[in-house]
Amino acid sequence: MKFGTGFAAVILAATMFGAQAARADQLIEEYTAFIGEDDLYNSNNVRLQEPWQIVRQDRANFHRFGVSQRGDQSDSFFDDAGNRELVERMISRGTIDRAARNAVVRGNVMINVQIFRGPRGDYVNVLVY
Repeated sequence: MKFGTGFAAVILAATMFGAQAARADQLIEEYTAFIGEDDLYNSNNVRLQEPWQIVRQDRANFHRFGVSQRGDQSDSFFDDAGNRELVERMISRGTIDRAARNAVVRGNVMINVQIFRGPRGDYVNVLVY
């Protein structure tokens, strides 16, 4: 049986699609949190100015200091202090739009954090609602 170039192209495309699917980013964990007044200040009572600092402080408050607000959910990823140190890099690799950045810095807002593992490293997407 002889196959034409069209069949070979279909096989090649299917192989490439399968390889891409195998490399797809994986959602590791997702949680929601309320960014309250306590999350806007670090342990030295200095007002935080960047959204990544506030997200990190929220998780430190939750996991290390036992401080949480109504709506805060637990996560296992940021229970590890080393992972909390990576928040800045993870947010820079992920997405947080300008409106969400501003809302996080102002505080008193619910956020949804999605933690992904991708071929170029872990990253987070932060949504405000």
